[in-house]
Amino acid sequence: LWQRIITFSFSLTQLPRTKDNHTMSADELADIDDGDLPEPSLKNIIDQTTLQWVFVGGKGGVGKTTTSCCLGVQLAKSRKKVLIVSTDPAHNLSDAFCQKIGREPTPIEGFDNLSAMEIDANNDMEEMQRNMNEQGTEDDGGLSSMMSELTNSIPGIDEAMSFSELMKQVQGMDFDVVVFDTAPTGHTLRLLSFPTILEKALGKVMELKDRFGGLIGQATAMMGENPGATQDAILGRLEETRTVINKVNDMFQDPAMTTFVCVCIPEFLSIYETERLVQELSKFGIDSHNIVVNQVLFPEKDAEELSEWYTKTKASLPTEAQEICAKMMARKRMQDKYIGQCFDLYGEDFNVTLMPLLDHEVRGTERLKDFSEFLTNPIDIEE
Repeated sequence: LWQRIITFSFSLTQLPRTKDNHTMSADELADIDDGDLPEPSLKNIIDQTTLQWVFVGGKGGVGKTTTSCCLGVQLAKSRKKVLIVSTDPAHNLSDAFCQKIGREPTPIEGFDNLSAMEIDANNDMEEMQRNMNEQGTEDDGGLSSMMSELTNSIPGIDEAMSFSELMKQVQGMDFDVVVFDTAPTGHTLRLLSFPTILEKALGKVMELKDRFGGLIGQATAMMGENPGATQDAILGRLEETRTVINKVNDMFQDPAMTTFVCVCIPEFLSIYETERLVQELSKFGIDSHNIVVNQVLFPEKDAEELSEWYTKTKASLPTEAQEICAKMMARKRMQDKYIGQCFDLYGEDFNVTLMPLLDHEVRGTERLKDFSEFLTNPIDIEE
């Protein structure tokens, strides 16, 4: 992995290259036969009717929320009920749709089959622990209190159990497909690792139970409780949680049901983070074959083509206009370099979708509807 990352980092400082290490010019990039590459759109996700979970993630500030909303809009055209869930503590769904969205599924204005909700795993965990403590004082002889102590004793298990509660809640809802608008990469990778963390933690608990079951029985007997009933109740609750987690893990690792859409912008740090994300997703066994590149300047035009235009018209432009065009051209050349690198790295295996930089913000239902069309109707880069 590290060798590939080092090679990748160095390659990003160079112009795009072919597999025989030949530097690719803009003309050669344009001459690539599109028929040899996967379709540069997310239409494959829309057409895959078996999908139930679609995660959208990437570096902070690259347009994950906009992409999630647009994908939800497109899915709503062919699915009966679609839900968009924000797991980012800094929620933006309300801002994107220009309406108040809470912790319960909220119908999106202008749709009869699209809803959204914003959740906070940390708050949900605190509420779950409060409920367990309250129940522990009422009817189960301290069982819930013991479960609460257990969740505090294993690093990471609190968030993992909160995540399992979220998945249990979402599974109980009647939605055909759920789009997760995730937090920046690090948080997302942690989120996706929760099923594995909890499975290992519960496995350790079961081992301890087998080794120290007698000691636990004596301790519960000293407290005046029925040892067998208490142990059975604890194990029953752990097994229930474990069953949910195993089911979620199996679903996550089933490419027919779950996929991950990586979002980036054509800059070094964002492309680098995308490579790290792709590697980690592969480790978790989670399918990922779509990359969305946002904020692309004139995706249908080539930097050399624009340079020729600028050279011809530069003399007739005012000084201020020349400075503006020069900055735009520098940005366009930089973007073309990283877009070429992105296609060179992922083009053969991934659907790489280019989304244009617009003159306005993409906020509100109507603008999201219009912008979402670029996800399924790719821009012809040879126009």
